[in-house]
Amino acid sequence: MVARVRAGEVQLGWRQWGEGDVTVVFIHGNLASKDWIELAAPLFPSGVRVIGIDWRGCGESDRPPPAADFSNYSMRQHALDMLAALDELQIPFCHLATHSTGGIIAARMLLKQPERFGRVFALDPVTPLGMAFNAEQTDLFRKMMRSRELTRAVMATAAASLFVPESLAPNTVPRFREGLAEIQAFYERILEQTFGVSEGVWLGTPFNLNLERESGDLERRMAEIWHPHLVLWGEKDGWIAPVDLKTMAAAMPDCRLITVPGIGHSMNLESPALYAGYFGAWFGGLPGSEVAI
Repeated sequence: MVARVRAGEVQLGWRQWGEGDVTVVFIHGNLASKDWIELAAPLFPSGVRVIGIDWRGCGESDRPPPAADFSNYSMRQHALDMLAALDELQIPFCHLATHSTGGIIAARMLLKQPERFGRVFALDPVTPLGMAFNAEQTDLFRKMMRSRELTRAVMATAAASLFVPESLAPNTVPRFREGLAEIQAFYERILEQTFGVSEGVWLGTPFNLNLERESGDLERRMAEIWHPHLVLWGEKDGWIAPVDLKTMAAAMPDCRLITVPGIGHSMNLESPALYAGYFGAWFGGLPGSEVAI
């Protein structure tokens, strides 16, 4: 049975792993879902309850038609959805784990209700600076909506270490490395989810990340985000600019940036055990979820 939670005018899919007094909420990235931590979750430390919530338009959540300006799929709207879901799930205080675009959604959550959150574990995050997409890059998302083959090729670059490097070249079919077994089967399943994502996410995310970049609203407020951050960047990540991460780490009062060798944009898919190790080191042994740090 699908678990869903009311968040304003939409219902969002959600899932829980583990039990405990420490609650961590996972905010996934673009074209993804809460399931992207499924292989890592059994390796998380005991005493930690982890809750993953699908964005509107993704996973098992509702898919409202996008507004002409994609305002109902903005980073602000995703953040408000998550806050409303936390209210409905009766989670007054928690920590956050984010991946990719989940990072900028979390930044809006932290600024909106700062006392509600503790630590943040950010994997290859889109920073509060947003991202710039030119017309060609935006058009790529349109083409991906119509082509499974293209989507497969582009999404492979988001988990680069799973594939034979030469097979990630343009106009080449991605080939998995040998011996991936469970990870390969899991990747195929979450890739299939991508094809069901709303147009509001496919086109709205690059549109709204451009707006975030152009406005500079969050960039100017980075110093206000006092929550302890552990930020991981895979050295094979071609999606997130390391200069943005360094700018964020310098601007935030408590932000540690680590470069991880041999990993691409999605450690949670590429090396679930390694992801769980960092996760456990950051969240294991913390005081109960009602206690701010």
